[in-house]
Amino acid sequence: MNNKILIVDDEPDIRELLEITLGRMELETESAPDLGTARSLLNSHDFHLCLTDMKLPDGNGIDLVKEIQKDYPHIPVAVITAHGSTETAISALKSGAFDFVSKPVDISKLRALVSTALKLEHFLPEKNAESGDSPLKIIGESVQISNLKGQIVKLARSQAPVFISGESGSGKELVARAIHAQGPRKENEFVAINCGAIPTELMESEFFGHKKGSFTGASTDKTGLFQAANGGSLFLDEIADLPLHMQVKLLRAIQEKAVRPVGSETEIPVDVRLISATHKNLEKEVEAGNIRQDLYYRINVIELKVPALRERREDIPLLAEHFLEMLTSEHNLDKVSIQADAIEKLQAYTFPGNVRELENILQRELAMAENNVITADDLPPLKASSEVKLAATEQAIQEKITLEKEFSLEKHLEEIEKAAIEKALEETRWNKTAAAKKLGMTFRSFRYRLKKLGIE
Repeated sequence: MNNKILIVDDEPDIRELLEITLGRMELETESAPDLGTARSLLNSHDFHLCLTDMKLPDGNGIDLVKEIQKDYPHIPVAVITAHGSTETAISALKSGAFDFVSKPVDISKLRALVSTALKLEHFLPEKNAESGDSPLKIIGESVQISNLKGQIVKLARSQAPVFISGESGSGKELVARAIHAQGPRKENEFVAINCGAIPTELMESEFFGHKKGSFTGASTDKTGLFQAANGGSLFLDEIADLPLHMQVKLLRAIQEKAVRPVGSETEIPVDVRLISATHKNLEKEVEAGNIRQDLYYRINVIELKVPALRERREDIPLLAEHFLEMLTSEHNLDKVSIQADAIEKLQAYTFPGNVRELENILQRELAMAENNVITADDLPPLKASSEVKLAATEQAIQEKITLEKEFSLEKHLEEIEKAAIEKALEETRWNKTAAAKKLGMTFRSFRYRLKKLGIE
């Protein structure tokens, strides 16, 4: 028996239950009734996992989590919490715990947790963070991307829910895939879904599955996304678009680690790593009542921010080279190069669509490149940022006030209003509902103004 587990709990019955369960998994165990004994065992043995209770005679489990994170970072720690103690579990995960299991201990869930933990490679996260090695290459050498790679390595070792924030097109799904690919679940499925792309009436069936005959059109049993991702990772993109009734069901699935298919009377245990993302400000969505606060705390245990492309302009040459190589290879074309003046023009652009927009621009230019070279003249006119456009509009209005003899206040105000609306639309990628909210008006009023001002 090569793998050794440290059990820390002041209740003899719990220690005995865990020892028997782990022994049947052919794992060696050492037990401690308190923190002092646990520290001594850590100094004298090489452990591959620690299971600790939260309440101990001489401290609590979070203290031990922090100590192990500092002194033995290669040992994953799982905490044992009281049933339904959500805040305690979240605190433990934020402190660096690998995962948690609730009392009374569910043996099947415990076995799954231990099996996942033991798949972790025996390495120091800091060493791997410096190397930046990843099965999925995240292109870039900027400080922001180097930090991001290091965070991904560390998060891959945990089972804590991760929330990835960042603008549209910045690469949130790529980051989620990298977290999965470097973690103990990498041999299992990574299931990604855009929450805003599923019709509301089909959401429950898509997430949790359904039984044959449970509703009109349900001619066969269907496996839901949670079951499809069992043992792996489930990536919920644009989670802020989930309707409230689905948020309640999602929260229960996360808390209970089980799902109930539509039309079924029994729950099915599932073991998934939850990763979520949205381009929206999640805190503001909670304040606006669009996201339940309890769900927010559950999915936002650890937040990882993906930088916008304009925040790492020095990565544009590497990204451009990567996309050109990828695109020419996909379409079996001759190698195409991009000149320095074209790179300078791209670096001067603000890229509201981020990395995705850069790829689209290069894909268009690839077909038009003469002599397999892309120059600055080949690139399309790249619009100024919305802030620059607004300033230019305001300057033009000021010039009209000064130069025109006949001045119309109504027309002047309309032009200012039009500029503000166009700015809001640009910043929300032409999402009318989001733009209306950004301007502090109702959607009906916003739609009226669009029609009045002739904005298409």
